[in-house]
Parts: sequence; structure tokens; C-alpha cells
Amino acid sequence: MTTTDARVVDLRHPRPRMPSWIGDLAAAGFIVPAAFVPFDVLVFRPGGAAITALVIAPAALLPLRRRWPIPVLAGCLAIYGVAASAGTLAPGVVVAVSIAMFHIANRMDRRTTLSVTCFAVVAMALLSLLAAIENLFDPRAFQFAIMVAFAAAAGDATQFRREYLLAIIERAERAEQTRESEARRRVTEERLRIARDLHDVVAHQISVISLNAGVASSALETRPERAQQALGVIRGAARTVLTEIGDLLRLLRSEDDDSGNGATAPQPGLDQLDRLVSGFAEVGLSVSVRTDGDVSAVTGAVDVVAYRVIQEGLTNAHKHGAEHRAHILIEVDDQHVLVVVTNPVLMTPSDSRPDPARGAREGHGGHGLVGLRERVASVRGVVETGLSPGGYRIAATLPLPKEEPR
Repeated sequence: MTTTDARVVDLRHPRPRMPSWIGDLAAAGFIVPAAFVPFDVLVFRPGGAAITALVIAPAALLPLRRRWPIPVLAGCLAIYGVAASAGTLAPGVVVAVSIAMFHIANRMDRRTTLSVTCFAVVAMALLSLLAAIENLFDPRAFQFAIMVAFAAAAGDATQFRREYLLAIIERAERAEQTRESEARRRVTEERLRIARDLHDVVAHQISVISLNAGVASSALETRPERAQQALGVIRGAARTVLTEIGDLLRLLRSEDDDSGNGATAPQPGLDQLDRLVSGFAEVGLSVSVRTDGDVSAVTGAVDVVAYRVIQEGLTNAHKHGAEHRAHILIEVDDQHVLVVVTNPVLMTPSDSRPDPARGAREGHGGHGLVGLRERVASVRGVVETGLSPGGYRIAATLPLPKEEPR
């Protein structure tokens, strides 16, 4: 844990506050003795038992300041005024006024604090003139007013510090929530990326293994050469799956954030289209390819996504299509690349329309197309899937990356 984190924890869980009665006793410890201290200046000595009881009365009044702060302040000022009119400047009452003023400045808004402070300072200065003072400009007439103003400033500073600490805590909590949300978002994105990669590298080869296992099983006795060929395809597909899963596991175990730092082999692109088509041809899918434009202009993530669109389309055509054939169209212009994969679908014998219970719809609603849409969306492309006059159609329009000015 860093020093900043430790401070945040301390602020969230502050130490237990001191009981309020302790503060009230401390205030009384200043107010009551001040009434009996033998000051050298007679004006600071209360005369008579009545005045003495009056100047220690704020000790009993101050505990009420938490519920009625302004009335308690007004009461302390009134007591000070009565004592001053009797010729006594009571330092203990001034302490009580200062404590009440500090509480108001510490708990109330600044507009109220400013108004009450101005009133209390002026009242304290005027009331001090009621005592037996030699002249109007005697410093003793203003020293208590300055003390009240200082108490107000201290209370306001304490409130400002408390608000500042609360703002820091709130900011730290928001930052922590943001970090947690960002971590959850990254985990979700990583999980989806792994799911897409697993589908891309495994689904096709597993479907090849499954189909050829069926061929080998049915032709084992009647056509041994056909079964042997199917078993060879199964062996090659299994080797490919193991290699690709190993690459993916190395990527997951890698500590590097950048997946392109050699953790796996480069992602396939349209330059490997012939190899992909020939692989499907080996398992009995006839694929025709038509290309318009400069395919070499398709680079980067768009190149990988275009390859994955074709791979997903051919895999679904092989698993769920009819007539064992498919067609690929790649059109490249200055701004976009259009990738279209179509294949015939099974027809119902009654009305010669695509059978909704089999064929295209059976295989085109799974996780493959969900992951494909996510891949296309990652490069800000658009993908359309569904039945068309030529069968089932997957069409993806991908924007080409803009060339950086030299």
C-alpha cells in the first residue's frame, strides 16, 4: 500500500472522537477560574456574589451550543453586557463567547458565519465601552473583540480543512470505483477476445475432424482408401488445433500487455486466403473466389477481420450448407473492403424454399456470428447476415485504415 492509499484509509476510518462532555469540562475549566483570579486591574474583578455568579453562568450555557449555537452566543454576549454595565470586563465570559463563535464558524455556512461574526465583534467592542475605561480608544475595549474575530477565523479554517479532507476522500473513492470499473471492463473485453480466438482457431478444425470422422466411419469397410484419406485429414487437423491452442496458451501466460510481442504467431490475413481455400477443398467444399481491387491495400486489423469473416462463412457453409460449395467475393476500393461469402442452403421439397429447421438457420445463430460481429465492430465495420436469392449470405464492409501523411 502506498503512502497516499494509507492516508485515504485513515481518513475513511478516523480515530474515535473525544466525548463532547470532555470539551465542555475544559471550557468550564477556563471560565470558572477566571472569575476568581485576582487580577491587578480592578475592572477585571467581578464585584459581589451576583456578578460572580453571572460571569460563571456561561459554563452551564455552553453545552447547549450544539443544539442552539446562535442563541447560546447571544446569551453569552448578553451576560457580558450585563457584567460590563456593572463595571466588570469578565475574561471568562469572553472565552465562552469565543467558544460559541468558533462552533458557529465550524458548523454553519460561510454567509451565516460572516454575518454572525460581524455582529458579535461589533457587539463585543461596544459592550466593552460600558465598563469603567479611561477613554474611548482604550485597547481593552477592542482586545476582546479581536479575540472573538480570531475564534471565528479559526472555526472557519477548521471547517475548510474538514471539507477539503472530505473532498479528497470522495475523489479517492471515485478514482477507486473508476479503476474497478475499468478493470471489469478490461476483464470482459479479454474474456470476449479469448472466446473469439478459441472459436476462430478451434471451431473450424474441430468441424473438419467431426465430418471426416463420420466419413472414415462409414467408408471403413467399403472404401478403405477413402477412410484412410479421411483419417489423414483428421490427423492434420488435430495437429493444427494443438499448435494453435498452444500458441493461445502461451499468449495467456505471457506477462506482456502487448500481444504482438512474439507471444504467438502473426494473425492470418488475406495473404493466406489460398491456403484457407485449399484446406476446405481437402474436406470436400468447392470454393470459388472473385477479387476486385488491390487486396494488398487491406492491412492491419482490417486484414485479420476480413480473413476471419471468410473463415467463419466457409466453416458454416461446410457444416450447414448444401451442394458442398461456396463463393467468396472481395471488393477493394479507396475507402472500404467488401467481403461476401455465400453458399446454397437446404430446400424443403414442398415449396422449394430454404428449410428454416435445417441448413443455414441451424448453424448461423451460434457464437461464431456473435464473435464475428464483435470483430467487425472492433474495426468500425458493418456485417450483414441472412438468406438471399443465392442462399445464405455473410457480407462485411470494413473501412480501410487511413494512410498517415508523410
